[in-house]
Amino acid sequence: MREKVLIVEDMEINREILVNILEDEYAILQAKDGIEALEVIDREQDDIVAILLDLVMPNKDGFEVMQELKDRGLMKKIPVLVISASNQPSTEAKCLEFGVADFIGKPFDSSIVKKRVRNVAYYYVYKNDLEERVEEQTSKLRKQNKMLKEQADKLREVNESIIDMLGAVVEYRSLESGQHIQRVKGYTRILGTYVMHEYPEYNLTESELDVIVAASALHDVGKVAIPDCILLKPGRLTDEEFKEMKEHTTRGCKILENIKELWEGHYGKASYDICRYHHERYDGRGYPDGIAGEDIPISAQLVAIADVYDALTNDRCYKKAFEPDEACDMIVRGDCGKFSAKILDAFKKTREDFESLLVESRKRA
Repeated sequence: MREKVLIVEDMEINREILVNILEDEYAILQAKDGIEALEVIDREQDDIVAILLDLVMPNKDGFEVMQELKDRGLMKKIPVLVISASNQPSTEAKCLEFGVADFIGKPFDSSIVKKRVRNVAYYYVYKNDLEERVEEQTSKLRKQNKMLKEQADKLREVNESIIDMLGAVVEYRSLESGQHIQRVKGYTRILGTYVMHEYPEYNLTESELDVIVAASALHDVGKVAIPDCILLKPGRLTDEEFKEMKEHTTRGCKILENIKELWEGHYGKASYDICRYHHERYDGRGYPDGIAGEDIPISAQLVAIADVYDALTNDRCYKKAFEPDEACDMIVRGDCGKFSAKILDAFKKTREDFESLLVESRKRA
């Protein structure tokens, strides 16, 4: 099927001249006024590659036609070439405001008419085709992104289910309150959120913090491999017993390594780092590896304070709970080991939020 050009001109002689110029290349549609032109456009708009539009016509003039085309969004899809004998700048300016593609002056020059129609028709066909392709690709990308997001959400749910399940096993094994994991998660988020905003050098993001918070549930997963006589001992541990208790960090890492194929890499790494390093201290006097300073992953640094605070403020088989103020002072003084000055600053700034979470947890218990 040949491409169609619509000629809108009230003078029949002008229409015939334009038909003679263009009929070798295009199928020609004609309208003698604006009303008839819009009727033709309604029927044929998908096949029209250009509209030659006179401005001065009865019933509905060219400006009224352009206004309707603009309102319908067709000025961007079908090129309009204005036919006019006027060379007034104000007329051209008004036409350009509507978004016309070009002007054809009267009397007609056949070579100019052919070239201008050919140029704008080609450009608009190419542009519309390109826009359709872009929209098609964009639609495909939207669908793919939606599918990937759904897969990522499902994977995240699986990862967090594995973490929560293992964390629950540890709590039952060590006879701790079922709120312990949720409190550690809450403290980790409070502390991590402050650090994320105030210390950008750690490069924490919302998504990374979400992973750290979820993985914090596994900080003590290695305790499932510690004998009951040590794990549940009500009194002070001997040196040998404490040595074995400290192995919960490395034993936990072995457990996590055995299931690393089950979950996504970010969760696996965060869980491993937290499990292994949450008892390391900033001065290198922690365990199991004795690493110091910023060699300790930020995930483990955050969980370390969350875990210590929770241990201090809750009853354990070997001690009674400290009051929140006393627990905070012990952490700041370094009674529980040395922490980063930045992380301690974040803890001091958020201690009221820690206490609020603790109070809420006790209400739910």
